[in-house]
Amino acid sequence: MTPLRIVVADDEDLARSLVREYLKDSLDVQIVAECKNGFEAVKAVTELKPDLLLLDIQMPRLDGFEVLDLVGRNECHFHHGLRSVRDSCIRRPCGGLSAQALQYRTASRSNRPCDEEDRAGRIHRSSNVVGGGSGSRRKPDRILIRDGGDVHVIPLVKIDYVEAQDDYVCYRAEGKRYLKQQTLADVETALDPSRFVRIHRSYILNVDRLAKLELYAKDSHAAILRDGTRLPVSRSGYARLNAMIG
Repeated sequence: MTPLRIVVADDEDLARSLVREYLKDSLDVQIVAECKNGFEAVKAVTELKPDLLLLDIQMPRLDGFEVLDLVGRNECHFHHGLRSVRDSCIRRPCGGLSAQALQYRTASRSNRPCDEEDRAGRIHRSSNVVGGGSGSRRKPDRILIRDGGDVHVIPLVKIDYVEAQDDYVCYRAEGKRYLKQQTLADVETALDPSRFVRIHRSYILNVDRLAKLELYAKDSHAAILRDGTRLPVSRSGYARLNAMIG
């Protein structure tokens, strides 16, 4: 059986070197990339398509949750927190992680889902707050969009509006368009409701970009943005927008 291909992502050199040391005698695993930050992790997973990602959550530039959102949770199995992996290896040198890797290998290579305990653990981990304890993630202050192995970072304050386009959404910011495979409903949930409003089934508007509302037909309105862009406003969208701007 070919070795389990692993990407290790942690901003601490010591953490990566310890994992490398624990795995050096394991014939059934192969570290194909070591990453110092989230951007490198996204690039490595995209290009190398590993079987397992050992991922630290608290990393600079992109945290572990953002990495998972960008690469897609189905592209490879993941284990978050290299420190917990390290502790496991310390208690059971080398063999502990090797056995765990084999469990992942069995699930991934046979195209079967992980067992219920692992699935529940992954769901629990993905719902935790980075640096907090409320049980749900904070609202983002930026949008991350993967373009191959590259990542575009768009601050929310620069977004003009978001438009639904089939299975994608298009973020319009500073005259540029960025496509992301996502539903508009997910975008609406993630964005700050005090700044962004759903004005139409296909559009979410940054209210800071609104110049004026126009009535162009009976019960039909258009939002005119500061750059002259016209967006349709539905009846329910008009009610939501009017409630925000008073």
